[in-house]
Amino acid sequence: MGRALSPLGACLMLRRRHFALALALAAAALARPAFAQAFDHGHAAWTVLLSKHVVLLRGGQASQLRYAGFAADRPALRSYVESLSAVSAPHFASFSKAQQQAFLINAYNAFTVELILTKYPDLKSIKDLGSLLSSPWKPKWIALLGGKVSLDDIEHQMLRKRGVYDDPRVHFAVNCASIGCPMMREEAFVAERLDAQLAQQTQRFLADRTRNRWNVQRGRLELSKIFDWYGEDFALGHRGIASLAGFAAKHADPLADAQADRERIRSEKVEVAFLDYDWALNDAR
Repeated sequence: MGRALSPLGACLMLRRRHFALALALAAAALARPAFAQAFDHGHAAWTVLLSKHVVLLRGGQASQLRYAGFAADRPALRSYVESLSAVSAPHFASFSKAQQQAFLINAYNAFTVELILTKYPDLKSIKDLGSLLSSPWKPKWIALLGGKVSLDDIEHQMLRKRGVYDDPRVHFAVNCASIGCPMMREEAFVAERLDAQLAQQTQRFLADRTRNRWNVQRGRLELSKIFDWYGEDFALGHRGIASLAGFAAKHADPLADAQADRERIRSEKVEVAFLDYDWALNDAR
């Protein structure tokens, strides 16, 4: 049997244990700094910028951006994208699926605006930031999730990665700074309203006759080039839809004005043509 401790010795040992426990707790807190930082899933800072600088057109079917206004508010934009860059991969993994999806959509849109501002106003298209041999979507300049990624990485390797979200409506949410692209939404995407926001973006885009329409004279459905480039995304079975024709059938109402034409679209037996894409900058000068 060991020697009994004196009252003073017992007190010192208890203090050492308390001190050791405090050190362990402090070390644990330091080991997970990303999780200790609160992230605003409401993306309020991005909504403030969008509400100021997005101009709605044609009853909300399309929009343009006041890039000059974004340039004046560039410190606020940079602060927002820095908050996105501060999120680590483990922290991102702790988000709900809807939080992740909203985060990535907002990141794509905000970093695209930041990219435009690197040359604005001396450009007429986002393609002016590339060349015959390079694409503005390929360079890995974006600090995100602990590494450097490109806009293409966010869209194709994250948002479109098979088995993760598999939601083709993302194509109506990300904005490539072009007239032909689905509109920039006038508010940030947020997890608790994400499904409703994506549904509205879909309706808005399909109702825009400059980019999607039933051509009465030719008796055919004319769709944005987006449906040609990413047609496979609309055949993944999202909500039971297994084809582009099926997707159009479900959304026949915004695509045509006459009931008879809508019924033809719903039959899934119509000719489909794809319209030219307008790469001009969506600038509200």
